[in-house]
This record gives sequence, C-alpha cells and structure tokens, in this order.
Amino acid sequence: MSRRKVTTIMAGAIMTEAAAPSPSAASEPKPETNWVRVWDPLVRIGHWLLLVAIATALITRGEPETLHQAAGYFVAGYVVFRLFWGIAGPEHARFENFLASPMAAFRYLANLVTGKGTRHIGHSPPGGLMVIALLIAMSLTAGTGMAMENHTPVPAAFQSVLQIEDRGRSDEDDSPWEDVHEASANLILALVILHIGGVALASIGHRENLVRAMVDGKKRAE
Repeated sequence: MSRRKVTTIMAGAIMTEAAAPSPSAASEPKPETNWVRVWDPLVRIGHWLLLVAIATALITRGEPETLHQAAGYFVAGYVVFRLFWGIAGPEHARFENFLASPMAAFRYLANLVTGKGTRHIGHSPPGGLMVIALLIAMSLTAGTGMAMENHTPVPAAFQSVLQIEDRGRSDEDDSPWEDVHEASANLILALVILHIGGVALASIGHRENLVRAMVDGKKRAE
C-alpha cells in the first residue's frame, strides 16, 4: 500500500472520529427550545402589581389610611381592566379560553394528584375558576371599601341578603359595610393561599416552572 493511500485512510479516520459524538455528549440532555409565548405583558405586569396591591391592603388594614385606599383603588382598577382584557385581550387572556365548570376543575385536580393530569397551555380548569373567584372577591372588597369611605347607606334590598343593618352612623369605622368588607378581604387571602398551593402542585405535576412563565410569558409548547 502506498504512503499516499495510508495518509488518506488515516485522515479519513481522524475526521470520522471527530465528527462522531462522544458518549458523554450523546448522553447530555438537549436544551429546551420548543417554547410558546402564552402570557402577554399586560397580564404579567398586572399579575405582579396586583399581588403587591393585595399584600399592601391586607398588611395595612386601614393604617395608614391613604396607602390602604390607594391599594384598594388599584385593585378596583385592575378588576375593570381584567374584565375588559378578558373580552378583548389575546387568546389565553380571554374568558372564553379558560372558563370551566367546577366538575371539570375537580376532575383535573383528581387526575393531577394521581399523576394523570392533562397539561394546559393556558389556565387549567381550577386556574380559570380561581381567576373568576378572585375577580368577584376583589370587586366586593373594593366596592364595600368605597362604600365605607363615602358613607354610602346600605340599600334596603340588600340588608336582608347581606344580613347587615344600616345603623345610619356616619363614622366609617362603624359602617354597616365593614363586616362585609372584612369578610371579603379574608376571602381574598384564602383564595391567594389556595392559588399558591395550586401553582405549586401543577408545577410539580407537570414538571414546569409556572412562576417563571408568569415572568417571561413562555411555556413549553408540548
């Protein structure tokens, strides 16, 4: 065999060995590249600002009053925005994309606990119900807070329904709306705790970081 042929064979072997992946490289997991943008900037920014506002309102509990009221007005403004965005916003922000029945939410949670939960790109059924529950609780809390601030009397039609009595006092601390306001604020706190637990459970069950998704807006496509 000539020296030229030997040189050619050796060069080909070296190139083949260099091109072939090493065992360690082949065993390394490929980086995740298949992402889809789910949450738009307004949903993400509003979500975190709302968290700050709710925490502020719950911590202050009226003291200092100015800060408590500012947080309450932000919550009220967010509710108005979210109702509009639930109709005119992007796909995953719209109500039609995530409204579900309580039975669907229960089935999802039962399957998630057993490791068979169906992954959703947008809100899961219990996540969608949580959005609606929080909007209702926040509306009630903000509305009764404004009623207390403006010394609004309780309409007669609501006195028996809410089981409160309008005593006609002008002092905000003695407002007949106070008990409803306090109860709805406690309801928000309970819902937030459930929400955090649900996010943690879904993150573990589907092996994805849902908190990060609400920061950068992206989730796995599959």
